[in-house]
This record gives sequence, structure tokens and C-alpha cells, in this order.
Amino acid sequence: MSAVPGSTGRQDAGAIADPDLPGPAHGPRCPADRAYSDEATTGLSGVVARAWDSARTRAARAGVILCLNDGKRSTAQQIALFDQYVKELGSAALARRYVLPPARSAHVKGYAVDVQPQSGHRWLQATGGSLGFCRIYDNEPWHFEFSASYPVKGCPPRRTSAAAASADAGPG
Repeated sequence: MSAVPGSTGRQDAGAIADPDLPGPAHGPRCPADRAYSDEATTGLSGVVARAWDSARTRAARAGVILCLNDGKRSTAQQIALFDQYVKELGSAALARRYVLPPARSAHVKGYAVDVQPQSGHRWLQATGGSLGFCRIYDNEPWHFEFSASYPVKGCPPRRTSAAAASADAGPG
């Protein structure tokens, strides 16, 4: 496994998607909770999209619905989201707790998924990385990142927030 510069340092280099390729703006409503979307895997790295499809199938067999509320984002989509959080929270430092700048975002790199509803992200977390997805941040129970090493090595220790991951990664 090689680290991706500016990421949480946990991603396999072969799973990086084109940062300028936008993800879907929205998807159909999540059948388990219509407050959320269920986007297509468009833009996610191929290995991540296949792992997501496999996780959904396994969850369905267990009677759990996984919805991809947010997956791939382009650099422009990430900038817009980051700017929205800065405006809502009042500072870039506070915004970074929830949304990283594009150079550091696993969503931009195509290996992050935001899973809903709550029963879905709880189920995925309980798999302990065996399906390739691990919860990364304490403050975002819905945010998971993919690595082919997780089924073998298990999930890494969670960080308190995206801001903590950003600080660990150093400048860039």
C-alpha cells in the first residue's frame, strides 16, 4: 500500500480517480430513508465501485439497505462544498472538521463514500473493514474510505475529524 499525498495516508494508489471528473449531483431518494439520496457510483474508482456494489449485495442479504448518499466529487464540487461550510460555520478551520480542501479529499480522489441511513452505516462499520470500507472519523459516522488492505489488516484507528487527518498529512 502506498500513501496518497494529502490523503489520510491509507489509500492504495491504484484506486485514485480523476479529480476533475464530477460525481453525480444527486441520485434517487434512498428507499430506506427518503431524506437521503442514493447516488450511482459514477466517478468512483473502479475497484471502489465494485467493492461498493458487493457491500450493497451483502447488506441486502442481511436485510439492510445501503444508500450512497455522497461519493465522488470533482475538485469544483469539493471547493463549492468547502466554501459552503466556511460560510455556514464561520471559518475554514471549523469547515475542515467536516470537509477537506480538494487536494486532501478522499471524495475527490474517488475512494470515499458517505453511507445512509444510520442502519446502513452501522452495518458497514460492523464489518470491521472486511469489505474494504472503514469508518475514518469519529464525528462522521457515515463517512467510509476504501482500501484493499482493510480486509487483511483491519481498520486503522479513527481520527477525531477531517481536520485531524488534515493536520496529520502536513502541508499540501
